[in-house]
Amino acid sequence: MRNKSPLFKFHYGWVIVFVSMLAVFGCIGLGRLALGMLLPSMGEDLGLSYSQMGLISAGNFAGYLGAVLFCGWMVRRLGARTMIACGLMTVATSMMLISRTSYYPTVLALYILTGFGTGTANVPVMGLIAHWFKASSRGRAGGLLMAGNGFAIMLSGTLIPLLTASQGAAGWRLGWLLLGAFVGVIALLSALFIRNSPEGLGLEPIGTEIPSTPDRDGKVDSLPPSSAPPYLLALIATAFFIFCFTYVIYATFIVTTLVQEMGFNEAQASHLWIWVGFCALFSGPLFGTLSDRVGRARGMMSVFAVQTCAYLLAASQLSGIWIYLSVTLYGLSAFSIPSIIVAALSDYLPREKVMSALGHVTFFASFGQIAGPSLAGLLADLTGSFSSSYLLAGGLTAAAAALAMLLPRKDETALTQTAI
Repeated sequence: MRNKSPLFKFHYGWVIVFVSMLAVFGCIGLGRLALGMLLPSMGEDLGLSYSQMGLISAGNFAGYLGAVLFCGWMVRRLGARTMIACGLMTVATSMMLISRTSYYPTVLALYILTGFGTGTANVPVMGLIAHWFKASSRGRAGGLLMAGNGFAIMLSGTLIPLLTASQGAAGWRLGWLLLGAFVGVIALLSALFIRNSPEGLGLEPIGTEIPSTPDRDGKVDSLPPSSAPPYLLALIATAFFIFCFTYVIYATFIVTTLVQEMGFNEAQASHLWIWVGFCALFSGPLFGTLSDRVGRARGMMSVFAVQTCAYLLAASQLSGIWIYLSVTLYGLSAFSIPSIIVAALSDYLPREKVMSALGHVTFFASFGQIAGPSLAGLLADLTGSFSSSYLLAGGLTAAAAALAMLLPRKDETALTQTAI
């Protein structure tokens, strides 16, 4: 029996959001974003070049890409809960194994496996939003998931310098071990609490659907119930590709840039990284809720505009207030695009097709995550600086801001009316 009573204040969908936020905290925040804090000491201890550092990051995304290829097929057969728990356990195991190796090829191979586990967990987590939330609440719910990245950045920015200071050259090893253990605990929590759909608990999804809006001729502006236009998916995939290409350059190399190019010591750099994490707590909720109100196109454009400013400031290598402004803008916008992408796909597609569409869009975008750090590391080796990489990132996000405005206006008009 479905519980529709207004006296029933708590909906299990918010448990899904909380546990999914922990899953994002583990698979993306610790499995991927913590690398930026670990790279300087690990690279020095293992004698890694900038190019090798970039390839380690790219290898993670190559593994992620491999997972995306099979995610739709595996979710249909195993269910999201099983996929998420297994993916997180893969991330945990591979991270703990990295702590025990001293050879670059082994680190690379294990971090590829980490990426595979990340993709296996993250894609189903994002897809859960389409099942548990209706259109009016998807941006907010997806944004809350992204707060997990901010908490992970704050944890790694606090923990890794403490370990490096107390353990010396072995600090990065203990860092991989402890972060992997955290992810293992989250895997168990996910297996216990995640549910694949509200119907299994006799519940309705949270929120309301967006009504179709008549145009000037009185015709209803709606998309076919079975699919979205190919150009729409192409626009979303291209915007997602640019996001993946650019954000990972900054996340991977900003701490290295601060320490090796701008004269910061590791403690100062870690404080800035913690600040990025704090700002990132508001990133998803802020822009996700904004996209619920003003539309996916304008929400996405706003994110890319803020990111452009962050990257261009980093490219200038101005110190003082300017680098603080750069990391603040990056943190506030860093993890908003994925939640808006999921919300946009959920607006245009029936629930049963969202996971498949998200897999296709993520597959294309993952090439950006592979190319971004690889190219950035190569450019840094050639020029002796990451400035050209940040300049490239700023140019691409400026183009993406313009591209976002080409998205159909259906979501802008209908979503604005619903919010009002």
